[in-house]
Amino acid sequence: MADFGATDIDAFAAEVRSELAAMYPPELRDPKAKTDPEAVWGGRRFAASDDPQITWMKRMAAKGWTTPTWPKEYGGAGLTDEQARVLDREMTAGKYRPPVLAFGIWMLGPVLLEYADEAQKQTHLRRIVNGEVRWCQGYSEPGAGSDLAALATKCEDKGDHWLINGSKVWTSYADKADWCFCLVRTDASKKHEGISFVLIDMASPGVETRPIQLISGESPFCETFFTDVKIPKENLVGRVNGGWEIAKRLLQYERQNISAGFGEGGGTAGGSSGDLAAVAKAYTGDDNQLSDIDLRTRITRNKMDFQALRQTIARSAAESRAGNGPSAATSIIKFAAAEFAKERGELMIEAMGHQGLGWDGEAFSTPEIVAVRGWLRAKANSIEGGTSEVNLNVIAKRVLGLPDPK
Repeated sequence: MADFGATDIDAFAAEVRSELAAMYPPELRDPKAKTDPEAVWGGRRFAASDDPQITWMKRMAAKGWTTPTWPKEYGGAGLTDEQARVLDREMTAGKYRPPVLAFGIWMLGPVLLEYADEAQKQTHLRRIVNGEVRWCQGYSEPGAGSDLAALATKCEDKGDHWLINGSKVWTSYADKADWCFCLVRTDASKKHEGISFVLIDMASPGVETRPIQLISGESPFCETFFTDVKIPKENLVGRVNGGWEIAKRLLQYERQNISAGFGEGGGTAGGSSGDLAAVAKAYTGDDNQLSDIDLRTRITRNKMDFQALRQTIARSAAESRAGNGPSAATSIIKFAAAEFAKERGELMIEAMGHQGLGWDGEAFSTPEIVAVRGWLRAKANSIEGGTSEVNLNVIAKRVLGLPDPK
C-alpha cells in the first residue's frame, strides 16, 4: 500500500476499499457458509486450518489491519487514528466479518505496549496480531470478586521459575484459550502492593479448567485451577508486586471494550438482538402501529438512551485516542450500558408476551428463543468487567471526587 499523507485520506479510503474486496474470501459472502464459529478467535488449534475465516484473519494480519494503530515493529499497521477510522468505516460499509475477535487485542495487547519489556513485546504482540494465540483473563477468584485485591492465588519465587497454586473463576473461554494473563499474590503481607501480573501457558502441567453452566444455557465461563504450575521468570510483566497498577489499567480497557459493544454498529453486548420497535409492532401493533402508549413511551426512551450512549462512547473513544488511553469515564459508560441492555431485554420479552418466554420446541421461533436467552444473558452485563456497584464507587471517587463515607 502506498504511503498516504494526511491530505490523501480519500485516496487511502479508495485503496482500502479495493484491497478489502480483493482479500475477502468469497465463501464468507454466503451467510450459509459453514465456518467454525470459534475460528474468529484464532489460537493454536487453527494454525493449519483452511477455514475461510482463518484465511481472512491471516490476510488482514499480514497487512497489520487486525491491529491497525499498533506500531509496525510489533505487527501492526501503524495507521493514524483517522486512517483507522477509514478502515473501520470501509469494513462496516462492505459488511465484512471481523477478521479476529480477541482479548489479546482488546485488553492484553494495550497493557503490554505500555508495561512489558522489549523481549515480551517481541514474543507476544505479533502472535496476538496474527491470531496465533487465544488469551483468557485470570482475575476473579471464589473469594475475590468485587474485592479483586483480596485475591489469594499464590506465586512463589523458586529461583529459576515461578510456582503458582490457586484458582480463578469466571475465566471467559479458559477451556479454549492457549494462554492466560493472570493476577497472582507474590506478597501475602500486603494487599494491593502484594499483587503481580504474569502470563501463563495454559498447556503447562497443573492447569485445569471446568466450564460453568449458565442460566442462559451457555457455558462461556470457567473455573480454572493451578496446581504447582511452573512458569518462566520472564513471564512476569512489570515489576514484582507492581501488578495492581497493570490490573487497573487492563480493567479500563476491558470496560471500554464491553462498552464498545453498544457503540455505532454494535449490538447490545450480550442482550437481545433485533430492532426493539419493529419487534414490538409485530407482536402488539394495530395496522403496523404500536398502540400501547406506555410500552411505546418506554421503548422510545430506551432507544433514545442507547443513541445518546453511542454518541458518548464515540466521544470517549476519540478522547482516549487523543490522550493516554481510557480513563475512569469508562466506568460511567459501562454502568449505563449494562442498565440500558437489561432494560432492553425486559422490553423485548414484554413486547413478545408469552412468546417471549419460550425455551425450545416448535411453538417458538428461533428469534423468540434467542430473545429469552439474550434477556437472561444481559443480567451478566452488570457483573462482568467489574460489577455495577464497583463501577459506581469508581465514578464517585475518581470522576466526581466524592469523599469516602465516614
